[in-house]
This record gives sequence, structure tokens and C-alpha cells, in this order.
Amino acid sequence: MKRVILSAILPVIAASAVTAGLAGSAQGAERDRKFFQSVEGDWSGPGEIVAGKYKGTKFNCTFNGSTPATKLGMTLDGSCRVGVFTQKMSATIEHKGGAKGYKGTFLDGAEGKGLDIVSGNVVDGGKVVLAINRNQLKGVMQARVSNNNTMNVTVSVRVEKELVPVIGMSLKRVDATAVGSIAAE
Repeated sequence: MKRVILSAILPVIAASAVTAGLAGSAQGAERDRKFFQSVEGDWSGPGEIVAGKYKGTKFNCTFNGSTPATKLGMTLDGSCRVGVFTQKMSATIEHKGGAKGYKGTFLDGAEGKGLDIVSGNVVDGGKVVLAINRNQLKGVMQARVSNNNTMNVTVSVRVEKELVPVIGMSLKRVDATAVGSIAAE
């Protein structure tokens, strides 16, 4: 059953560095671009399922994030491990315009074994909120980059009219990327 968690819920975790924002203005687009750049590089860290049938299940993930040269968005590749099981994680998100701003997929999207990002918003320079869907599963993922080397992620799912946190994760930067030294060109 834990393998089911890897293929059904843990793809959401890949979203920790795959963020979304509404770029309605040049200032908004620049804010979004800075957020995407802040999560470029290598990240690793533990997480735990904090609610539901698999409450208490611990896992560890590693990711490498990159941004495209000409579009707003990000690609993230890596894997998450629960015990002896490892699940490859990949996610892509990019600006599609319109009111929902960003769209993307985890693994092969909701039509396969993954999830769809259906909308998103960079709330401020360090926090993103994404709407995620897979069949009847509807939820939200929040990622907060509290400093250049720490990212906290919470995934919540809708149960009736309430959002219930089910996954918590803390990632640390494991590369030498100095995001504070990125120069605007």
C-alpha cells in the first residue's frame, strides 16, 4: 500500500519547487521569475504523511530544479524514497496566460498516474499556492522559501468543505548555488 502513496500522493511533493504565479504585469512576472530562480538547484529533505490511513509514514526526497531560458516556469526532476521503495518524480510547469496563470503536470498528469496543476499564484516573493487535481482528489500545495537554503511544503486535500493537511516536508539546499548573487540583466 505504501507504493500506492508514492504513485498517488507523493507526486505532489515534487511541486515543492515547481511554483506558479499570475503574471498580469511586468512587476508580477519579475516577482515570479525571481521565485522560480530561488528554487533552482539541488534540494533534499525529509517529509511525513501527517493525516489519513498512512499517517506517520516518513519519506525522503531529492530534486534538481531548472528554469527555461525564454519562458516563465520550471522543470523539476528527482525521486522520493519510502523504505526500500523509490519513485521517480518529474514535474513541469509554465505560464499559459489567462486567469489561471500557470498549468503543469507531475509525472504524466492526472490522466496517467500523476497530478495536474490547474492554477496557481505566487502570494509574495517567498510563497506559492497551487491548486492540484487528480480525479476526485482536489487539493492545495503551499511552498514557502523562508531563506535561500530552506523550503517548507504543505499539501492539503479537500475533505467535504475543509482543507486537511496530509503531507509536510522540509527541504534544504544541497548544492552551492548562491541565489542571492543572481544579477538582473
